[in-house]
Amino acid sequence: MHDKIVVGLDIGTTKICVVVGKLDEYNKLEILGMGTSVSDGVKEGTISNINKTVYAITQAIEDAENKSGIDIRVVNVGVADKHITSQLHHGSITRSEREAEITVDDINRLTNDMYRIVTEPGTEIIHVMPQHYTVDYEQNVKDPVGMVGVKLEADFNIITAHSNAIRNIKKCVQRAGLEIDNLILEPMASSLSVLGEEEKKAGVAIVDIGGGTTEVAVLSLGGIVYARSVRVGGDKMDDAIIQYVRRTTNLLLGEMSAERVKKEIGSATMPDDGEGMTVQIKGRDLMNGVPREIAINEAMIAESLEEPVEQIVEAVKLALEATPPELAADIVDKGIMLTGGGALLRNLDVELRERTGLPVSIADDPLSCVVRGSGTV
Repeated sequence: MHDKIVVGLDIGTTKICVVVGKLDEYNKLEILGMGTSVSDGVKEGTISNINKTVYAITQAIEDAENKSGIDIRVVNVGVADKHITSQLHHGSITRSEREAEITVDDINRLTNDMYRIVTEPGTEIIHVMPQHYTVDYEQNVKDPVGMVGVKLEADFNIITAHSNAIRNIKKCVQRAGLEIDNLILEPMASSLSVLGEEEKKAGVAIVDIGGGTTEVAVLSLGGIVYARSVRVGGDKMDDAIIQYVRRTTNLLLGEMSAERVKKEIGSATMPDDGEGMTVQIKGRDLMNGVPREIAINEAMIAESLEEPVEQIVEAVKLALEATPPELAADIVDKGIMLTGGGALLRNLDVELRERTGLPVSIADDPLSCVVRGSGTV
């Protein structure tokens, strides 16, 4: 069997990332090259400037082509959108021959019917995830292919996103001279890169914290059971630091300075020793307009980050509350996996562990989870 070349594209708020990989017969991805560029045309996970985004995609693609030696024409794209919703729907079909075995075509016909359901105005379906099947009166069937029966039913989790957001993604990718093979929700993409086969079958929560949004998803049997997006990420953390410093010291920080402070002494919890670590920061004095340097400590930054951290925690708790009871035991066992650049905020895993009572782990390479996972589709 020949190895398959696949390309994942992650259009993020802070950066565009492209990974070129080779899938072997066991669906394992060997990375051949990765390209990145600064993302100037995306705000809070949504494309706000087509031309800037097209340029950034083109730069990242060229970088990945140079490093991999592969001419890129087709990509799998990770999708993040503040309007993502998750709904359960029931579907059924009646087969004409009782004794004929259920086939993959029957499954596809039942699944395709779900794409015709009416969604909220301005939204469209991006994923249809079967939860379990029923064949005649036999319930909780995982794979009905080969069984016999007249009525085939299933509960589906329908994932929708804002139509304009999807159209703008497609427009940018096409203008960059590329074709889209698959669109995949970012938490789903992350799960493909960080979870083992046993974990994918069990219930697990993925929390992908990007630059503009945090995507929370509960997964089971390789599919999404629940999905939610909130407009909080690394950029909002930076802004919270800027506003706090401005309010408490009359010093105006730049975005790069705020991000540096976040990376150096940022924490989701207060330090045990009072003030914690201290760094020097430079900005513009709002009283007289001249440059000024001050010392700022870890406790101050932790206080400034309380609101965005709380929003992330609440989004996770809402997802857990919406989780079907039959998955609760799995999630208690497998817990929560943090991905995305925001997962690197110190002690965020500790805060989530204390607030949820669940095990929380951070992916080995959280920054590239989405693009690596997109490449395995």
